[in-house]
Amino acid sequence: MNSPKIAIIGLGYVGLPLAVAFAEKYRVIGFDIDQHRVQALKKGTDHTLEVPEAKLLEALQENSSAGLKLTADPEAMREATIFIVTVPTPTDKNRKPVLTPLIEASESIGKLLKDGDIVIYESTVYPGVTEEICVPVLELHSGKTFNKDFFAGYSPERINPGDKLHTVTSILKVTSGSTPEIAKKIDALYASVITAGTHLASSIKVAEAAKVIENSQRDINIAFVNELSKIFRLLDIDTSAVLEAAATKWNFTKYTPGLVGGHCIGVDPYYLAQKALEVGYNPEIILSGRRMNDGMGKYVANEVIKLMLNKEAKVKNGKALVLGITFKENCPDTRNTKAIDVIRELETYNMQVDVCDPWADKAEVKTLFGIDLLTCSEIHSTYDSIVLAVSHQEFLQLDISALKNDKAVVFDVKSFLPTTIIDGRL
Repeated sequence: MNSPKIAIIGLGYVGLPLAVAFAEKYRVIGFDIDQHRVQALKKGTDHTLEVPEAKLLEALQENSSAGLKLTADPEAMREATIFIVTVPTPTDKNRKPVLTPLIEASESIGKLLKDGDIVIYESTVYPGVTEEICVPVLELHSGKTFNKDFFAGYSPERINPGDKLHTVTSILKVTSGSTPEIAKKIDALYASVITAGTHLASSIKVAEAAKVIENSQRDINIAFVNELSKIFRLLDIDTSAVLEAAATKWNFTKYTPGLVGGHCIGVDPYYLAQKALEVGYNPEIILSGRRMNDGMGKYVANEVIKLMLNKEAKVKNGKALVLGITFKENCPDTRNTKAIDVIRELETYNMQVDVCDPWADKAEVKTLFGIDLLTCSEIHSTYDSIVLAVSHQEFLQLDISALKNDKAVVFDVKSFLPTTIIDGRL
């Protein structure tokens, strides 16, 4: 542990910033199965926009004791003594956890393990995955014995995509290890680069559970205000005004209604729910919150249609503009975006839907959704409805009035636009 060589498996929104942070003090091998991703990173290009080009290129300047080496070849990780896994853990179409990337990463690492090596998982999982699923895979492919020949740990990621304030080193890190001694070593390793400090959990399962409830709690809170928004719209009360008034009480926690997507909040509750169901408990509140938030895209679209009918705007064969397709503002991440639910529901009314997003990658959106994305400068039409789905700062520069047909409806999901130009909001 005095001079560890670290391998980071998965160079996405989580793995790349972590690799760059560790590379300031240690020799780091960054591995990703996507060769195009690796080649782009070697040139200093990070499409996630999490690491600036200058900082990435600086990290790639290796020396004898520090620096980042990028590769798509698993064999290049053989000299590593610490392996940190940051691969995605999505759900399938039935909302069931998909652990395939985690298992495949464990298989690759297992073939490289040496005596004394440590494998740390950062991917979001339900309690028990590290020791009950990943470790047996490591043992099988290494032929070695857990907690004798090699060790494990879990330190959940807390990256917030697009957030330039709460970066990887400025977010307190939860750590854990498979033995008390290893736990202290893992904690010391992270503490050496995480300026915000660390919290050593009492066990791997405690650390796994802590991560999965962080986003589940936020999901439930947003589901609550989404339900409030539905109620207050029926009562013709401004939800934003209600929340502003309620927030004047010292112990009121203010959340805002909206579309809840992304790789964390929109996914993590299903991991906890799956484990609860396996042990015979039906997690009513968690799943109820998820149902509420999963249905908000369809709800928004239907509210837009109601407003259009009230204004006698053209619905069938009409034109709609949806502003934003990423899962959150000022970020290129489209994973598990709920803006697509708004788009698809509007299309069921035989509307032609254009989508504008200055942050999303055009090729990625075309591949994932079959949508030809527009930038702000490429909007040359007028529309029967305009839906602000994501609050990108660039949308404040749009002349919304010039984009409207005579009876057009403007709906603001994020309470972002001036109230004088909108017809409805959550």
